Formats: sequence, C-alpha cells, structure tokens
Amino acid sequence: QVRLVESGGGLVQPGGSLRLSCAASGFVFNYYGLGWYRQAPGKQREMVATITSSGSTNYAGSVKGRFTISRDNAKNTVYLQMDSLKPEDTAVYSCNAQRPRVLGVDSYWGQGTQVTVSS
Repeated sequence: QVRLVESGGGLVQPGGSLRLSCAASGFVFNYYGLGWYRQAPGKQREMVATITSSGSTNYAGSVKGRFTISRDNAKNTVYLQMDSLKPEDTAVYSCNAQRPRVLGVDSYWGQGTQVTVSS
C-alpha cells in the first residue's frame, strides 16, 4: 500500500516560514525522485522543487532562494522548508514520488496540504 502523507501546512503571515513534511511508505523510497507541486485558485499546477535519488535539486524561479527541498532516506521523508513567504505562495501543496519504468513512469501523490499566506 503506497502512501504519501503530508503535514505542516497552515496559515502564516507574509515574511514567515513553514516546513512541510511528506512521509512515504509502501515503496523503495531511496530509488525515487521526489517533488513538491502547488496549485493556486484559478492557476495551473506548477512544479515548486524537485530532488533526485542522488540529491540533486531544482527549483521554480519564483521560489528560488526562499524554499529548500531535502530528503531523509532513513525516515522515508521529504521536506520543503519555506522562508520569506509571500501571499502569492498561497496554494495547495502536494508531494510526488516517481521512478522511470520500461513503459512510462511510476508516479505517486500525497493528499495535498493547504498553505495560506495572509496578514
């Protein structure tokens, strides 16, 4: 049973910080690339940050320098540290795990967690 369980979302004021966590189970975590995605009302889902099985990271330009993705393979958990939050960061954030296969890609998603940045 594959599970990705997110936590850490909530309401924060502009300039504040949050750390999202996504705990995984039911697959070999170490072999998967991981990512955080978000979707704001009226907008398309976008990639926020990714991290490969070897630790290489990539960020959307809108969050570069403010957000940090990391993984703890011993805990089967991926994190997103969000600093200097802005109202435009408000969105539902989801974590994803994927691995290429012979045909297509295995891709798993968490349930999503709401992040609201407002004064």
